Amino acid sequence: MREKNLIHFCNRLIKLVIAGALLALAVAAEAQQTYPNKAIRFIVPYAAGGSVDPLVRLFTVKLTESLGQPMIVDLRAGGNTIIGTEAVAKSAPDGYTFLVMTVPNHAINALLIPNLPYDSVKDFAPVATVSTSDYVMVLHPSVPVDNLKAFIALAKARPGQLNYGSVGSLGISQLGTEMFSQMAGIKMQRVPYKGSAPALIDLVGGQVQVGFNTPISSIQHIRSRRLKAIAISGERRMPALSEVPTFTEAGLPGFEMRVTYAVLAPAATPRANIDKLSSEFGRIVALADIREKLAVQGMIPLYSTPEQLSTILKADLAKYDKVIKSGNIELDK
Repeated sequence: MREKNLIHFCNRLIKLVIAGALLALAVAAEAQQTYPNKAIRFIVPYAAGGSVDPLVRLFTVKLTESLGQPMIVDLRAGGNTIIGTEAVAKSAPDGYTFLVMTVPNHAINALLIPNLPYDSVKDFAPVATVSTSDYVMVLHPSVPVDNLKAFIALAKARPGQLNYGSVGSLGISQLGTEMFSQMAGIKMQRVPYKGSAPALIDLVGGQVQVGFNTPISSIQHIRSRRLKAIAISGERRMPALSEVPTFTEAGLPGFEMRVTYAVLAPAATPRANIDKLSSEFGRIVALADIREKLAVQGMIPLYSTPEQLSTILKADLAKYDKVIKSGNIELDK
């Protein structure tokens, strides 16, 4: 009798376990099918008013319309983007928290900052890129040249006498300029700034002579002749500055300085959720009104799949690692 009761109990227990497992699978499947079913948070590790904040808001409006859920833009500046980036790395990998960052900054932090509280590659899953921006090389009018070849000749004749402004203790403005200097065979003096605005003010005022800036920050000064533009870092000329040649056209082929804006998720985020959000970014990037608004901000629409973004990140890691080692660059103390 006891044996029969035990067998009956075991059979009921097995059925309950199987039913529970099937229910859990069904709930998980339904959650995947209905993703997203709550607000999605985009953490931006930069201060308000920069280039990333307004860019994210362009896309979150469209995402709310298409996905039917609130999109939260969470600005967490500080620590050279480490604070916000760490928050994403340690968030639940459920498809409801994402990082919006610039690929060069993410790569440079990994190369120059020791003991990061996260692994820049292993702790994140690529989602998509949404845009990119080239840089324009500008000079103060007091610099007595009007083209790239003449500037390089001047810099070689005056080693270390020309100053350039760079933002932060490290970043693309410093490493991009260092890469240019290595390729051109010149030496310039770096002047560090805490933000792009004071760096630009001093460039216009003549306290520094050289700058590598995003077009949107410099175009009004170029138009008013307070700055001279001598080269664009992209593969082709920019429509808004069609008179400015590319570096290849100007005599320095192979130089490329570009900032790519991308979205990452915590590692182990379900691939189905990543793919759904990535495809939404791809659809939005193709919209005419979005492309027009990006152009106004001096940005170029660029959608990349998770696999393509992974390739872009690895390429930037390799490129800036070479620049850092060649220039013996270290983090400012």
